[in-house]
Amino acid sequence: MHLNEDQDRREPCDKADLVIQENVQRKWQSYLWDTLDKSPEERTFLFKLDFALLTFASLGYFIKYLDQANINNAFVSGMKEQLGLYGNELNYMQSCWTAGYVIGQIPSNILLTRIRPSIWIPSMEVAWTVLTFCLCRCTNARQIYAVRFFVGLAESSFYPGMQYVIGSWYRKDELAKRSCIFHVSSAIATMCSGYLMAAVYHLGGRGGFAGWQWLFMVDGIISLPIALAGFLFIPDVPETSRAFYLSKNDRAFAKKRMQLEGRKPRAPYTKAKIRKILTSWHIYALTALYVFFNNGGAGAVPVFAQFLKDSKHPKYSIAQINDYPTTTYAVQIITTLLYAWTSDSILSGDRLPPIVFGGAVNIICYISLAIWAIPEGWRWTCYILSGAGFGLSGLCMAWAHEICADDNEERAIVVASMNEMAYVLQAWLPLLVWQQIDAPQYRKGFITVTVLSASLIVTGFITKALHKNQIRRQSYNVQARDQQVDGETVRSSGEDVMSEHVQMAAKE
Repeated sequence: MHLNEDQDRREPCDKADLVIQENVQRKWQSYLWDTLDKSPEERTFLFKLDFALLTFASLGYFIKYLDQANINNAFVSGMKEQLGLYGNELNYMQSCWTAGYVIGQIPSNILLTRIRPSIWIPSMEVAWTVLTFCLCRCTNARQIYAVRFFVGLAESSFYPGMQYVIGSWYRKDELAKRSCIFHVSSAIATMCSGYLMAAVYHLGGRGGFAGWQWLFMVDGIISLPIALAGFLFIPDVPETSRAFYLSKNDRAFAKKRMQLEGRKPRAPYTKAKIRKILTSWHIYALTALYVFFNNGGAGAVPVFAQFLKDSKHPKYSIAQINDYPTTTYAVQIITTLLYAWTSDSILSGDRLPPIVFGGAVNIICYISLAIWAIPEGWRWTCYILSGAGFGLSGLCMAWAHEICADDNEERAIVVASMNEMAYVLQAWLPLLVWQQIDAPQYRKGFITVTVLSASLIVTGFITKALHKNQIRRQSYNVQARDQQVDGETVRSSGEDVMSEHVQMAAKE
């Protein structure tokens, strides 16, 4: 009783030293969920953090991807015919969104190291919600181009920003699972978008709006309350958090956890820091890794849906065209979670094996689709299994947080750069290899993503080798510094003894 009272009276930082362990002894339960091998106090803290941060992040990414997928679903569900979009207008719509998305990311993440994420990110979400409503009133392609650009600009703050926030709170054995749970909401959103379009399509004609217009309105109605919730539930970062659901002890736990991970808090931007970021291998290797992942799949265009729409024997209904491609995203959900759990637990934090597996599945599927003259059952299998390559984003981001742990500003910029440069390529690549006039036999596109998937695997091995070398060098520097300190201590003690002998001799 007295012991508990004494612990409760301790300062938060003292309690954090007692509660948070550097090396937690793993139990079998931790392979199911990582908090089960931690102390009750830390488990309670993580439950509150997961409930608020992960729930909001997943819902926010859900509405972001719902918006991204809905433009494709609207296109194949009446928008194309009603607005006369028979050229490459869908490609241009995607490119305009991507241009806005690219422009905003790095400036947004730099601002996040100075402005509270709980203010900046929800404000941008509200803006993109209003713009989504505007899409239902567009009457020609040029209006859609303009609105999609600003939607992309507003959305640019969310994914890299929330990855930065998640990387500021979780430890290595927790990070991949949270990043992948966050990312898997994109697949759920894409699936729901198909089902939503199939349901909303029947509203066509009500209120004078077509079914595809109702899709954007329903999208905005879903998005607004989630955007507003961000003002309450985003916890900022440990050193500046004022979240109502975290106590002083919780904030002390968070700071101690990041200290043990070697993840540095915020620091000023200086010329030396900028030079260090731009001359390090981190930004180049990690950005290349994410570029190859993000563009190493057929997510830029609705390839499965267009294949179904092009079919004449049998001819598929609008509902089937929207529903059947959701199987690809079901595969993405399952594999994403498998990647996260195996990487954090069985593979002891190794991020490379799942990346190699996802890239290999992509190569097999897209080579087959590039050939095209394959059995119909295998074609469906390739469309569906290609979802296994979509779920690597969280792992790549978790790896970046670990590699850039010793510099908060570098971590923010590298995460934004990874996502930004991936979309820089995505802004123009579809115009070359995913041209709508080639649908559904996107041979150039399928060959391109095969090459990019192979490049992903090669870059993964290079990144791991560079990271291993970095860890070895850091370990050597620490040992050298410890030996230097020990030597100075021994020398100092020896000098003190000699001084005593000299003083005694002088007295004699």
